[in-house]
Amino acid sequence: MSLAYSDLLQRRAYAAANDDRISMLFGSSTVLGPICPNDLEPLFRWMGDRDIERFSEPYRPQNWYHHDSFWLNSDNDQSRIFFAIRLPQGPQIVGFVQIYSIHLGDRSARIAIRIGESAHYGKGYGREALALAVEYCRRHLNLGRVEITVFKNNAVARRIFTDLGFVEEKIERRALYIDGRWIDVISMALLLDG
Repeated sequence: MSLAYSDLLQRRAYAAANDDRISMLFGSSTVLGPICPNDLEPLFRWMGDRDIERFSEPYRPQNWYHHDSFWLNSDNDQSRIFFAIRLPQGPQIVGFVQIYSIHLGDRSARIAIRIGESAHYGKGYGREALALAVEYCRRHLNLGRVEITVFKNNAVARRIFTDLGFVEEKIERRALYIDGRWIDVISMALLLDG
């Protein structure tokens, strides 16, 4: 067991004893917590995987130095927060949630989610992790609006976002060109005030 994961387990025990739900967020099948150094290798692999990237943006080769700094130095940037998605029974990261473009004055932010490996698709981890992150936006950041984007042809993600209360607001036609075809991008939003 890695030192980083044993620290997470200790934090989980502390959180359970003290009801400290800010440091880690617990669902029935997922746990959201900090990005750890052990997570960098799978994150780098996922961000450099053309088959995964084509669901969110055009492929670009990753730079390790930039990658390392991006994930581990987010404390210096108050406009973004990262959560690792883990399963309760193991230390490995299975995905991440990013809350970014946080505007506390406007009480708004954008959110993105990714499950990294196809073996973890279709098991409800993304849905639960996104619901936990949205609740974090509501209860801890006091946000009133959260936005997410999705490719028009990604029916599974659109259904999950709609089930969680996100509403389609705008379609950007031919917004991206990926693998030789144009992609329409849909902006969706969830109002958290009521």
